[in-house]
Amino acid sequence: MDSVDGGPVDVVGGVVAAVVAVVVMGEDAVPVGLSVVHAAVSDTATNAAAAARPRDHAGARDDDPAPRSPDMSPCNHGVATLSLMTSSGNGGPRVGLVGYGGAGRAFHAPLLARAGLEVAAVATANPERAAQVGEDLPGAVVVPDLTALLTTDGIDLVVLASPSGVHVAQAAEVVAAGLPVVVDKPLGVDATSALEAVDVAVRAGVPLTVFQNRRYDPEFRTLAKVVADGLVGQVVRAELRWERWRPVPKQRWRENAPPEEGGGLLLDLYPHLVDQAHLLFGPIETVYAELSSLTTVSEDTAFLSCRHTSGVVSHLGSTALAAAPGPWLRLLGREAAYVVGGLNEEPTAFGEWLPSDADHLGWLVGADGEREAVPREPGDQADFYREVAQALAQPDPQAAMPVDPRDSVHALAVIDAARTSAESGRVVEVITPGEAP
Repeated sequence: MDSVDGGPVDVVGGVVAAVVAVVVMGEDAVPVGLSVVHAAVSDTATNAAAAARPRDHAGARDDDPAPRSPDMSPCNHGVATLSLMTSSGNGGPRVGLVGYGGAGRAFHAPLLARAGLEVAAVATANPERAAQVGEDLPGAVVVPDLTALLTTDGIDLVVLASPSGVHVAQAAEVVAAGLPVVVDKPLGVDATSALEAVDVAVRAGVPLTVFQNRRYDPEFRTLAKVVADGLVGQVVRAELRWERWRPVPKQRWRENAPPEEGGGLLLDLYPHLVDQAHLLFGPIETVYAELSSLTTVSEDTAFLSCRHTSGVVSHLGSTALAAAPGPWLRLLGREAAYVVGGLNEEPTAFGEWLPSDADHLGWLVGADGEREAVPREPGDQADFYREVAQALAQPDPQAAMPVDPRDSVHALAVIDAARTSAESGRVVEVITPGEAP
């Protein structure tokens, strides 16, 4: 493939982190991860660092809406019982959580609790956040940093909810201690460093996975079923957006840090957007990108046109400067289209395309313009941690992890190529480190 939408191609090095999600529903476990989604979509496509304050290893993830309560559906019941008995005494791994900011407190701690995992220790040097740990998790020990956490007795799993710029170094420290590790997305700030983290874990034989919680959203689960069931026919183009109106940026490390420290939308929201497009339509082979930094140090507006090996083109857009946020999804096929007005509870200017009721999500639009509500697929982000706990009880925990870290390497290779494309104005070939050419 020589181009995306007709442009010339450059070649750029990058790294790809893999992520494979498997949903377990009792004894009738059905994988719905990378291989299954790829198979369904391939048929369709073929046939048609921190801010200046007391140092806290906590990531600011306020840009993601807080995780919702689980859908009350069969998807969230019948989870296999853990056979792993750990020092917690209740059959589940005891967790050491690094960081208690926007990621640790708003996302990981609630999801861990909902999944039945105990947070036994939290690493934070911020006195205010340490006090919050005491209020939220009275049974947890508070330690000042990762090094101290790794010497805490009875830790079975470490979760890194720290700024993106320190993920690779911290993951290596956890692996060296011989403890399984969950790394918040992105795995690193570029593909090469992310692959290094994967390789370190593989050589040590220590399980490592990446927190790709958006794979578990009902919006994405419903979209995946629409694609797998061929409801729009051969997919021509997928448009995924994550837009906001934030003309005055928040004063956080993510807005104030340069890209090499994890700042900007490409390392905040695009690890989700690229991961979802990859899962649905296969690896991305070329990318054309436009980036702007109008209100923040790193990019606050981005657009990526990605051509997948399946032939599908995905348009991935995000900006902090959309007074009229666009629809989260427009999936165009040769027989119909599928439209979702908004993501989660984020504002949208396309309210008429929001779900008609709690049992439906998005609209299927036919050639005659008639639209039909699409049944909502259940999803619960806490399933990620349920699956991590289940994986730790298996003979080969790494193989059973819900997210293959090499998916994350690929996502970062796409992001690396996007930076090169934006600088050169050219379509760029995506080269994922660690993969054969």
